[in-house]
Amino acid sequence: MKSSRIEGFYKLSPEERLKIVSDFAELTEEERNILSSTGSLKMDIADRMIENVIGTFELPIGIATNFLIDGKDYLIPMVIEEPSVVAAASNAAKMARVKGGFTTSSTGPLMIGQIQVTNLPDPNFARLQVLQHKEEIIEKANLEDSILMSLGGGCKDVEARVIDTPRGKMLIVHLIVDVRDAMGANAVNTMAEAVAPMIERITGGKVYLRIISNLAVYRIARAHAIFDRDTIGGEEVVDGILNAYAFAVADPFRCATHNKGIMNGVSAVVVATGNDFRAVEAGAHAYASLNGYKPLTTYEKNKKGDLVGTIEIPIAVGIVGGSTSVNPMAKVNLKILGVKSADELSRIISAVGLAQNFAALRALATEGIQRGHMSLHARNIAISVGAKGEEVDKVVEILVKERRVKVDRAKEVLEELRRA
Repeated sequence: MKSSRIEGFYKLSPEERLKIVSDFAELTEEERNILSSTGSLKMDIADRMIENVIGTFELPIGIATNFLIDGKDYLIPMVIEEPSVVAAASNAAKMARVKGGFTTSSTGPLMIGQIQVTNLPDPNFARLQVLQHKEEIIEKANLEDSILMSLGGGCKDVEARVIDTPRGKMLIVHLIVDVRDAMGANAVNTMAEAVAPMIERITGGKVYLRIISNLAVYRIARAHAIFDRDTIGGEEVVDGILNAYAFAVADPFRCATHNKGIMNGVSAVVVATGNDFRAVEAGAHAYASLNGYKPLTTYEKNKKGDLVGTIEIPIAVGIVGGSTSVNPMAKVNLKILGVKSADELSRIISAVGLAQNFAALRALATEGIQRGHMSLHARNIAISVGAKGEEVDKVVEILVKERRVKVDRAKEVLEELRRA
């Protein structure tokens, strides 16, 4: 009887763990070799990044071209498995260049550390007590990170609010921390831990959670672009995009897919730079839900009939610390981008999110999304059934022509080509 109860698995080497997994799953030698082969992220580094490592997992890195952001040209590394995303972003950026590309702004790298205070008979009075001792709390928090302070960062403010919960009223204290060029989780969490005893003394309550919030409402990146009416296909296309946007505003079922398209671009760059894409995803969708789930982008028509697109999105990313400083590929991708600060990176990512969303809406408003996906999806299908070299192109050509991009048909086509 196979069992996943493996004593001391974490103490073993990656090779020893792989042997156990191979026996458990009855892996072939070829499958074991796939797991043990690594690229730039060597096994010893991977083994120190997470627990119970047996290998690494590769995704394609593509480069989105044509991006002109705040008057500067960028090549954008994107890590994603979905066909057409990189091409769509590049095409959207090309169209945006006609009217000057993307213009961006941001609120700066401010993150929130939350401290949950319970067992309070008078939570509103406790809130005022916390605010009265704000400067002491800030001073205590900043003792935890002298390096961050030397760079101009650190705890800048303290907020407090009373919330109703199934367990009664609670006081939630927020530390507002400027994390500079880091994502900030470690610094913020450390500060929250440090001030918790002080807050207990001030309020007389019991502190439980002390942790960063991924709803980074003070770390907002914004971008806008004007898409020339004639360049994108004329007035009918502009109106089609506006209708698609109106659909997303009115219907959460459509809005979820609308925002997913934005995150296609956002997350691809976040992953490429070694940042926490789960945190960014969570923050983006939470931000979209603050007043009922809504699109993270807006679209309008200006007096000239051009389409004006905007995006406003929380993006908590760093260029120092965490995986960005450990993963060699993340370092290379950051060099390709040429960014000098986390703030610059966040603004670039917002522009990519807008470009990605515009491209999707334009496709939907014209030929439909499937046509754009079809040839690239067909390539993946052809490879999955065993096509090699020029066979891939021939299979793709036939599948797209027939508009039958399916695995069973790809197998038939490949067999026919090999018999010919």
